Amino acid sequence: MTNNSTFSTSSTWTGLVPVHVTALAVTDTGGPGTPIVYLNGQFSTQGYWRRVIAELGTGWRHITYDERARGRTSKRSADYSFEAAVRDVDAVLAARGVNRALVVGWSYGAVVGAHWASRNPNRAMGAVLVDGAFPYDWLDDAMEQRIRKLFRRMNLFMPLLRPTGLTPRMNAEQMADSNIELGRLSRERELGPVLDAITVPVRYVVASGTSLGSRGDEQERIRTSLDAVTTRNPHIRIAAKVTSNHGAILKKDFRAIAEAVREVADLDRRGTDDTTSGR
Repeated sequence: MTNNSTFSTSSTWTGLVPVHVTALAVTDTGGPGTPIVYLNGQFSTQGYWRRVIAELGTGWRHITYDERARGRTSKRSADYSFEAAVRDVDAVLAARGVNRALVVGWSYGAVVGAHWASRNPNRAMGAVLVDGAFPYDWLDDAMEQRIRKLFRRMNLFMPLLRPTGLTPRMNAEQMADSNIELGRLSRERELGPVLDAITVPVRYVVASGTSLGSRGDEQERIRTSLDAVTTRNPHIRIAAKVTSNHGAILKKDFRAIAEAVREVADLDRRGTDDTTSGR
């Protein structure tokens, strides 16, 4: 792990952060600005955030990383569990000498961000959750079979893309297991209490339409679960409902995401309590 006194906070640092028996590819722009740690979609890479980062500009400290076996550089692991993903947030922040950060997560990363913010109220400045972390019981036996079938089909071409970093260096079974675990963790009885316990500002940016593997209005029905969440917890609000779909939201609606980041950071700077600031 990097010693806090040995890295620069005024220029971009890129390297591998050791985590137990693996290592993660990390990029840290450094500087004195508010630290933001970006949490990727389940099988995506840190490059997906480039438009959001460009929109926010150089006044922020942007920390991105590729999860285990994702991208071209992060190492493989024997543990691709959700809990490992949450622990990796702490490992990256510790390695870069950051105690408090604003978390921004998309899809799977939104669920990781919600758990991290809920568990670390003194370290989380707040969270922006992008089209993910919806407490809804979407996983059943039929859906589990659909997921396994989908990844078996994808496994036919994934080996061709792995050298480019566009697909993870995980096999189809590992990827399916990760997606099914996400479904179990997303059930209302599992994720609902996590969201209810959050005491820092959270802003959702919600997409429209479908996502990979969804059918009909499935995804829109899942998104409606936020209504009950925002009613129960005044710290959580929907910042924007945008027109792009799940897969395109970081590319097409990066401005809405950046605006939500600015709002959360401003609340942290002013020490404003969402429960008294008006809705």
